[in-house]
Amino acid sequence: METKTLPRPPRVGLVSLGCPKALVDSERIITKLRADGYQMSPDYAGADVVLVNTCGFLDSAKEESLEAIGEAIAENGRVVVTGCMGNEAEVIRQRFPDVLAVTGPQQYEEVVSAVHDAAPAATSPYLDLVPEAGLKLTPRHYSYLKISEGCNHRCSFCIIPSIRGDLVSRRPDAILREAEKLVEAGTRELLVISQDTSAYGVDIRHQPRMWKGEDVRAHMTDLSRELGKLGAWVRLHYVYPYPHVDHVIPLMAEGLVLPYLDIPFQHASPKVLRSMKRPANEAKVLERLKNWRSIVPDMAVRSSFVVGFPGEAEEDFQYLLNWLEEAQLDRVGAFKFEPVSGAAANALPDPVPEEVKQERYERVMELSARISAEKLAAKVGRTLDVLIDNVDAETGGATGRSKADAPEIDGEVHLRDAGHLAPGDIVSVRVEESDEHDLFGVPA
Repeated sequence: METKTLPRPPRVGLVSLGCPKALVDSERIITKLRADGYQMSPDYAGADVVLVNTCGFLDSAKEESLEAIGEAIAENGRVVVTGCMGNEAEVIRQRFPDVLAVTGPQQYEEVVSAVHDAAPAATSPYLDLVPEAGLKLTPRHYSYLKISEGCNHRCSFCIIPSIRGDLVSRRPDAILREAEKLVEAGTRELLVISQDTSAYGVDIRHQPRMWKGEDVRAHMTDLSRELGKLGAWVRLHYVYPYPHVDHVIPLMAEGLVLPYLDIPFQHASPKVLRSMKRPANEAKVLERLKNWRSIVPDMAVRSSFVVGFPGEAEEDFQYLLNWLEEAQLDRVGAFKFEPVSGAAANALPDPVPEEVKQERYERVMELSARISAEKLAAKVGRTLDVLIDNVDAETGGATGRSKADAPEIDGEVHLRDAGHLAPGDIVSVRVEESDEHDLFGVPA
């Protein structure tokens, strides 16, 4: 019998930088490349070409992207660049004239074509196999689900619309079909992401699509309800506090959506918010937070804030501290304002000195850590559902996350006597201790 020698598929190395939305872009790209007969390489040495998916939001992120390109050039030499910094091709080519191709964000066909040109694949029915759910860069048990691209806002500190364009929403049936495949493939948690999840469907006038015999509107509430029926945890990110967000809260009370909201407040001072040109800054947010918690007492709210924005006076910063004290947010991230090339905020008067930015940043984080510690201490003695992320069979320990914790950005639950568990398990955990960020417990 003749032995068939299979062609060696070309290997692609991948460096994925930036936010979860960029990670989803990377997953789409490698899924297409795998379908085209490519394999992924875990290191530079084994790769026929290296793909660098860049971030271009902040100048520091751009520098990190350039460093990653430089490292790939030095270690491998055959590099294709894509992602948000791809819009600045001339900057990249000036510094690294040897890059093979540069494409912008969401240009899936172009980047795949560039990889084909750099390392042509020999087609083979024995090699061109892809899981139906696509290839993932996250663990098997959780998945990011991107529902739209771009953003209609024009915040003065942000250049996302100039990079990724205006809002473009996906069809609800396409999103639900993708989510269903992910759950069937083992996903226990769906993390819904976009630039503005609350605005989902505005651009397509919330047009309904048929899903399992019923019309489902392209609207955050309808989509969340249908996602909740798939049997996985559903976590909502980047939710601007528009009035219709109130309609999602009952879905949390029903258990269809996790009692968790990631709301990008950015600041609390009305003056600073006006300078930022932030949407929905007139909403009575504190009153609404109180109402939401009256319906869902265990709701966790996370947000991020910018300190040291041009024109931020000490009274504006104190307003933010007082607001945080009253809001009692569960998770808070803070960033020192950083000029971004092309952002309108760069031209605003009264820049805040760097040492003042640092001092304000430390004060925000100190306050937030105290609030977090107090809220976590109140959970000691309770039993919570925890999704297991990692297990150490040798020590018998494990780490996971409660419904209040998104991966990588929030806290963790550390378990003892848990060596029998596996990643993706959802278990009841009795909380024994807490600190400023994490909980500690044992399977109940």
